[in-house]
Amino acid sequence: MPSLPAPDYPDDVRTRLETDAAEVIARYPGSRSALLPLLHLVQAEEGHVTRTGIRFCADRLGLTTAEVTAVATFYSMYRRADGGDYQVGVCTNTLCAVMGGDAIFEQLQEHLGIGNGETTEDGAVTLEHIECNAACDYAPVVMVNWEFFDNQTPQSAQRLVDDLRAGRTVEPTRGAPLCTFKETSRILAGFPDTRPGAVEATGGAGPASLIGLRLAKGEAAPGRGADHVIAPRATADGGEHPGEHPPGEPPSGAPGEQASPAHPSSHDAPQQTSASDERHPAGPEAEEGK
Repeated sequence: MPSLPAPDYPDDVRTRLETDAAEVIARYPGSRSALLPLLHLVQAEEGHVTRTGIRFCADRLGLTTAEVTAVATFYSMYRRADGGDYQVGVCTNTLCAVMGGDAIFEQLQEHLGIGNGETTEDGAVTLEHIECNAACDYAPVVMVNWEFFDNQTPQSAQRLVDDLRAGRTVEPTRGAPLCTFKETSRILAGFPDTRPGAVEATGGAGPASLIGLRLAKGEAAPGRGADHVIAPRATADGGEHPGEHPPGEPPSGAPGEQASPAHPSSHDAPQQTSASDERHPAGPEAEEGK
């Protein structure tokens, strides 16, 4: 067991962190809600959540160190040990794995000479496998400090980590320019990214992720004809729309056709249950054990 209590931050560091923590806490009606960003804040200081950082968060929020530790150990985004400047996460969940994620992870382990959760000797790269990077449309996906590198191969992933270790500039597939793990943690704590052009470069979901939304809006998907368009629903005011199908009839799916309020879609329609089925009325609740 480590000696208690945890050591304190140096006076200048603590004063700076207290100012930042006060700004974070002021965003929330209940101070406890500020725990996650405060953990990012202390992680930005030392590159991982130390015992000192846990004590600091507990003191600021009126919590016990046990309560803070329970949260810090629940979420994998908080490091409990020192790591590299670049956290390289390889998705090994089902789709990414079969598309090459497993091969990428094996290649990087062999190339870097480290295992899962370990860091290269130069302190540049920490390697980990991730259950899902939430970017299945671009499988296999690698993330560096939570920025996307889509459609990777073992060869491209190896070049990526080599560039990171050599200090060469690498560009994520989408989103903001890459920064170090500590800088990323401070941004996740809710402080602005002041790098020139970083905010403007921040991107959202790519075209592959937005096809369903485009179809639902009545737009044609890239490379598809109008016969693939899903008609938007009628507006809430019940007004007439061009191309609206006859009342009471289901939509045919033709472009521009509006769904009628009289014919809700299957997920809007009330579902038949035993309580609403007159042919099989639900009886009184059975006694316990029957």
